[in-house]
Amino acid sequence: MDNDVLGLVAAILTTLSFIPQVYRCYKTKSAGDISLFMYLLFSLGVLLWLIYGIRISNMPILVANIFTLTFTVIILYYKIRYSSRQRE
Repeated sequence: MDNDVLGLVAAILTTLSFIPQVYRCYKTKSAGDISLFMYLLFSLGVLLWLIYGIRISNMPILVANIFTLTFTVIILYYKIRYSSRQRE
């Protein structure tokens, strides 16, 4: 198997793993069990991987981290949005 194909398959699987969490936050309108600090750190790490992928022009790293960052930012949005509702 070509290294880029292997990387893309890994990228697809790890990126898709965030979809159930995004869906659950959306459906339940709750993100109380999610660690804000963990997702902030994780999002920062993904952003750095994205920058790294840009610098080395690596398509699997770029694709994976663009989508993963999108999903983690959505989860962070839900965490912040729904946490502020619970305080009201």
